[in-house]
Amino acid sequence: MAARGPGRVSVLLRTYDERDNLPLVVWLLARTFSDSGIDFEIIIIDDGSPDGTQEVAQQLEKIYGSDKILLRPRAKKLGLGTAYIHGMKYATGNFIVIMDADLSHHPKFIPEFIRKQKEGNFDIVSGTRYKGNGGVYGWDLKRKLISRGANFLTQVLLRPGASDLTGSFRLYRKEVLQKLMEKCVSKGYVFQMEMIVRARQLGFTVGEVPISFVDRVYGESKLGGNEIVSFLKGLLTLFATT
Repeated sequence: MAARGPGRVSVLLRTYDERDNLPLVVWLLARTFSDSGIDFEIIIIDDGSPDGTQEVAQQLEKIYGSDKILLRPRAKKLGLGTAYIHGMKYATGNFIVIMDADLSHHPKFIPEFIRKQKEGNFDIVSGTRYKGNGGVYGWDLKRKLISRGANFLTQVLLRPGASDLTGSFRLYRKEVLQKLMEKCVSKGYVFQMEMIVRARQLGFTVGEVPISFVDRVYGESKLGGNEIVSFLKGLLTLFATT
């Protein structure tokens, strides 16, 4: 199968209390796509933020136009996987980018993802903090150790053939993402890891692009003790069932 251009790219942005970050990340995305000549749409899936994120998203819809910005909210937090299933219903792109809305993922890497995809005709291109000139900025030692430890455990137990399993900055072929969603059962942070593990099981190809991850500028990190416990439980479940 010959590699084709990306056509339209749909970005799924899941938000919760991101009113300060959202205008900037949307501006960066719009500028990156325009500079690269790539057709795009940004689907904002807000999980009932109490801080006015939805009002900001509505303003952005007016500024950029509803063909570029679509607000598709939900009543409350219902998990990462279900947010992407919800957003995908409205996506019209051939490729889908998933990323965080808190400015930890810079849109400048998306054209690199697209180049990588074309180069190897990959089904998935994943941003990696642990290869080449990738890295993490703004984390304390504890966060770095948790992330490295989680990634190391995952590599040892699951042998996934990808260097950054817990990252959430990726480009998917739309039909591949749909198939993976049908197979994935995890919620929360384990979801990203399961996506790559299931992709390997189903024979999908994964390319990697080194990225810089920058800790959030505004707002609170969502990573707490409960997430760490559920990550470990999810990892062991995947180990036992794959």
